Amino acid sequence: MVDKIFVGRRKNAVARVYLRSGSGKVVINDKEVEKYFPLKEHRDNIQLPFIATETVGKYDVFANTNGGGISGQSDAIRLGISRALEEINPEFRSSLKSEGLLKRDPRMVERKKYGQKKARKRFQFSKR
Repeated sequence: MVDKIFVGRRKNAVARVYLRSGSGKVVINDKEVEKYFPLKEHRDNIQLPFIATETVGKYDVFANTNGGGISGQSDAIRLGISRALEEINPEFRSSLKSEGLLKRDPRMVERKKYGQKKARKRFQFSKR
């Protein structure tokens, strides 16, 4: 078994993921996954790498996340799990890659510019 911590990032969220052989238990920041991610969408998002590699229920996941919001954190955990599964068995790479699970999503929040309300929204223009 791989004794490494894998890092996943998304927006401003960072997740440190540790995988261990087990029964499929998921613990995030010392909380059960149902408590940490109340929405089913985020819990399903974390399971995607296991579904793609057909390893559902074979590994326990321990993750620490900080920064960003709930969606960013779930995506960061997903990337960390994908990287860990690839390290465990390099044959998983093709199935993970075809699902797009090994790619770090580069989209970030655009910065606010001076003289504007937000990143792109401007103050109301008045001709007179």
